[in-house]
Amino acid sequence: MQSIFTVTENKLLARSTMKITLKGDTSLITRAGQFVNIKLEGCYLRRPISVCTKNDTSMTLIYKIVGKGTQILSKVCPGDKLDLLTGLGNGFDTSVKCISPLLVGGGAGCAPLFMLAETLKKEGKIPSAVLGFNTKDEIFLKDELESIGVKTFIATYDASEGTKGFVTDAIIKNNIETDYIFACGPYPMLKTLCEKTDCPAQISLEERMGCGFGACMGCSINTKNGYKRVCKEGPVFLKEEIIWQ
Repeated sequence: MQSIFTVTENKLLARSTMKITLKGDTSLITRAGQFVNIKLEGCYLRRPISVCTKNDTSMTLIYKIVGKGTQILSKVCPGDKLDLLTGLGNGFDTSVKCISPLLVGGGAGCAPLFMLAETLKKEGKIPSAVLGFNTKDEIFLKDELESIGVKTFIATYDASEGTKGFVTDAIIKNNIETDYIFACGPYPMLKTLCEKTDCPAQISLEERMGCGFGACMGCSINTKNGYKRVCKEGPVFLKEEIIWQ
């Protein structure tokens, strides 16, 4: 659904990472892992961004400044209006049977894990989290997750905080036990995570998108069940259906 949202906050959260809060109709966002598609002046294509958290009248998005679109978005101010397509994607299915799920995020892919953690805790599950970054200056969401009782581990590539290396290194070093994994982040991280862990998982893929709602087929990937659109059938897929390239 196309809706107009009002910016209430847009600020730097960590190095090159921004937090924007928007006021408007969030009723179509029903699952963690869904995303919105933002129209920006001067950009032909909208920019897809995952929802970090929401309530009935507002939502928060976290995005990394990586190109023209996100540069433009980083300059919008409180009171500005943005044109959004909302409630896109299928999101994570938290109804699966598990007791101690592990939430794994890398970089900007950590964003949807907060709403996911909130949902899992409401369902009586006991989630923990592993977040991966290049360096400590990029870390975000750790304090917020711990504030709601989610034990959170950090991995940094340069060893500036937490475990040196990747999220899989942190899982091994800290002897983290889990019966289910929910993950979102860069493709190499997700591929390695699936190769090095045995338990079932839901994986949220990042992919360049054209329309964001399934019409253009530009974000299609090959799965064990045929070609599927990341924006429509995804971005969340079961671990076992992904064909890693």
